[in-house]
Amino acid sequence: MDATRRSFLVGAAALGAATIGRAPAASSANRGTAHSQTASGQTGNPYEYRRNWGRWGQDDQMGAVNLITPAKRAAAAGLVKTGRTVSLSRPFQPEQHFIRINDRGAGRWVVDYYGFMYHGVTVTHVDALCHIWDQNGMWNGRDPAREIDTNGARFADITAFGNGLITRGVLLDVPRHRRGSHVTPDRPVDAAELEAIAKAQGVAVEPGDALLVYSGRETFVRENAAYGSAADSRPGLHTSCARFIRDRDVSILGWDMMDARPDKSGHPWPVHGVLYSYGVVLLDNALLEPLAQACAEEQRYEFMFMALPLKVTRGTGSPVNPIALF
Repeated sequence: MDATRRSFLVGAAALGAATIGRAPAASSANRGTAHSQTASGQTGNPYEYRRNWGRWGQDDQMGAVNLITPAKRAAAAGLVKTGRTVSLSRPFQPEQHFIRINDRGAGRWVVDYYGFMYHGVTVTHVDALCHIWDQNGMWNGRDPAREIDTNGARFADITAFGNGLITRGVLLDVPRHRRGSHVTPDRPVDAAELEAIAKAQGVAVEPGDALLVYSGRETFVRENAAYGSAADSRPGLHTSCARFIRDRDVSILGWDMMDARPDKSGHPWPVHGVLYSYGVVLLDNALLEPLAQACAEEQRYEFMFMALPLKVTRGTGSPVNPIALF
């Protein structure tokens, strides 16, 4: 094993040992359909509310993406009127970028190598359903100790979305609704506010949608400092947003600001938990400021959404350049 791989595995073990080694396989009760859960979800774990485990079968690896049917994609294509496109990806520079210039007779050619960790708060990426979990297990009640090792995930890896994530997209513009520049740490976005914004914008969030929540991250960074990691205090979405997402059968959640921290409930994944509990795909670190501007100019907050993750065998996610088409 070379030194680079050994160093990576040591770091990964330090991050994951506390959970991979202890997380038990979920009980058969936890593997029931969404309707087998308690109506109130008041059991100490917010993600026991209408959990989607078993909804599409015990071996399902696509989660709420199952709601993006051919008819849903065709309807999304019908939203393209002007042909305007907006990238939702942040530019990034890989931690490692090596160039090699080669000779070929009278010509020359160049190749490059990228080395980077895309999970975190920098790179725009899609999370596979295997990416996180809690004490009850990962997506569909699987035991991460059995499904994940240092070579990757055996279940619910990113190749489940190899045919692309293409659906109707809806943007909810929080700063515009608040008449401010960005969400602040003392006032996270909650479910009631998402509902109020959708009503004010005249747009409905529907099953199979990609819900994009714009919180003004770029302005926050320009006025303050870098957006924090999960260990830092930071603005973002409140835990209550998870029910809004579940009750509307959202398939994809894209956001520029993620879970608000600290979270008073103490849950390890205040909103990220929609990934393993509801099967909602996460588009982390989306660049939504240009999209908010485009929506205001187009005078509509729905569009065709497209994200094409790399088909990385056993991968827990993928960098991606999502596109909104008007």
